[in-house]
Amino acid sequence: MTTQSDILAIGGGIIGLSVAIELKLRGANVTVCSRSFQEAATHAAAGMLAPQAEAIAHRALFDFCLQSRSLYPEWIAKLENLTGLSAGYWPCGILAPVYEGGIGDRDAGLDPNDAEPPAYWLDRDAIQLHQPGLGPEVVGGWWYPEDGQVDSRALAQVLLGAARELGIDLREGVTVEAIAQDRGRVSAVYTNIGPLRADRYVLTAGAWSNALLPIPVSPTKGQMLSVRVPQAEAAQHLPLQRVLFGPQTYIVPRRNGKVVIGATSEDAAFTPGNTPEGIHTLLSRAIRLYPALKDWAIEELWWGFRPATPDELPLIGPSRCENLTLATGHYRNGVLLAPATARAIADYLCDDRRDPLLDAFDPRRFDLPSTPPSPAMTSALTYPSPRSPRPERETAETLLHRLDDPVAIAGKTFRSRLMTGSGKYRTVEEMQRSIAASRCEIVTVAVRRVQNNAPGHEGLAEAIDWQKIWMLPNTAGCQTAEEAIRVARLGREMAKILGQEDNNFVKLEVIADPKYLLPDPIGTLKAAEQLVKEGFAVLPYINADPILAKHLEEVGCATVMPLGSPIGSGQGIETAANIRIIVENAKIPVVVDAGIGVPSEAAQAMELGADFVLINSAIALAKNPPAMACAMANAVEAGRLAYLSGRIPVQGGASASSPLTGRVGQ
Repeated sequence: MTTQSDILAIGGGIIGLSVAIELKLRGANVTVCSRSFQEAATHAAAGMLAPQAEAIAHRALFDFCLQSRSLYPEWIAKLENLTGLSAGYWPCGILAPVYEGGIGDRDAGLDPNDAEPPAYWLDRDAIQLHQPGLGPEVVGGWWYPEDGQVDSRALAQVLLGAARELGIDLREGVTVEAIAQDRGRVSAVYTNIGPLRADRYVLTAGAWSNALLPIPVSPTKGQMLSVRVPQAEAAQHLPLQRVLFGPQTYIVPRRNGKVVIGATSEDAAFTPGNTPEGIHTLLSRAIRLYPALKDWAIEELWWGFRPATPDELPLIGPSRCENLTLATGHYRNGVLLAPATARAIADYLCDDRRDPLLDAFDPRRFDLPSTPPSPAMTSALTYPSPRSPRPERETAETLLHRLDDPVAIAGKTFRSRLMTGSGKYRTVEEMQRSIAASRCEIVTVAVRRVQNNAPGHEGLAEAIDWQKIWMLPNTAGCQTAEEAIRVARLGREMAKILGQEDNNFVKLEVIADPKYLLPDPIGTLKAAEQLVKEGFAVLPYINADPILAKHLEEVGCATVMPLGSPIGSGQGIETAANIRIIVENAKIPVVVDAGIGVPSEAAQAMELGADFVLINSAIALAKNPPAMACAMANAVEAGRLAYLSGRIPVQGGASASSPLTGRVGQ
């Protein structure tokens, strides 16, 4: 089947339907295709309209959210008039209670008193007057009278009804398989029912966008539940009248007695289902905030997938295809930003107008530079990697700035490209000083050795500030895939116990060779496949095997970690040729792990185009580990800058650095 329309929206969630309705109202002929309108993330959302309560720190995002919130009354009225249905819009205000010592939590964002809309601080007595029954640990809170809520499930039905009333062509049960491109334009969208064609396209596929285009949108899983106010209480007066946006939880009362509680935030890929731990965490936080909930009946459990970007800002605007526009990556604010996004896309497509505020959300901010390499660079077969081409005229200042560019692993961003280990140090204090000197943000921890209090690992877990350092549990000591899978599960629980509840990272090591400690490729691939299915972000330690690296990427690993030489050997980068091939072909970060002995070898790994290096023995066993850690950090930065700069071609003969013409005597 082939169909042609003015505009085709790919994705039928709240953003896709809102954009389609706005375009239709402006006279466009619109088609929306969706695998299932009922499976859209909209149905999982709590529906808070809370730019102030969320204390959004990014100025452009905050202003865009305020703009969208102001559009809500008129937008909802328009939709409800079209359909005769209610979207459950309730401009009820939001309370943001805080606990002792938590008043400063909001200082990291915009000061509520500096924002244009009003916000009021309530002390312990005043906040209990606004909402009786808050937990005894609540010492006060902010009152945001202009924030509110909408019933997201009801809104989804209203949007579907409005689309049908307007005659929008809704295609449900359509699985998009590919976006075909020809000479910088989308030529068709290939689906399970055949190709769909349009003059212009809008990608609104939310957390699933990355499956269709290589854009940095990944799923962040959120578990939620609802409870029901007892009928006897609801008949007299709903005891909970305010949306409560508390520390790490929110409670959203509906006017029909349903109370929504959310939400976890998990880098679990598309792992479905509720977990006992997730629901327990939600309930314990909610009961602490509003104790009466402990006696109310649980009504429903569910989950959804937020579309996250590395900087947590949406992608709204043009793509590299001239007839493809993006409207995705709204993360926690899809419901709130629906009307403003719809208006912005319609302004752009129908009137060629673009609000300067949207510059912060330009999808092209994540694009690699597109300037082609010079002929000289083309002849240098090894530099730079096609994964990160170098602009010819990029200034030194720009390159230095790019050293601080964040790099994402499984949706979590890091600025330091040096990972360090936590083993082999002579003392815990020496380890702590070395980690600080390395400026690293990721530290590996051997799960078995910590759990067994192996020598050198006593109290290790408590010695590191896990609020500042991201734990990378590793399966060191595992000889089989089955062992590694069990230890990975223990590692995830260890991370949660130490406060990193959303940490699903694991450095996968399967090493059956006791002499050379070389990783088992078959066991590694087997374990990786299972752990990916269980929602882990898998970082596998491997031989520098480009074929294995590609297989691991294809099964869903978050990185590949080829060795430079045998672990702990200090032999340096003996596998440079293969690492170069892995870097050239990988679409996920490459971490050079094992064998680095001195800073020049760390720099060499980065010059090959690696995204990170992981160093343990070379630091821990140095005569002065903190000083060596600092040297390694500087070497990693130097190697990265050299890679971005682009080395000279390797030549067979000499080439004078001074010209041979114009010499004295000529």
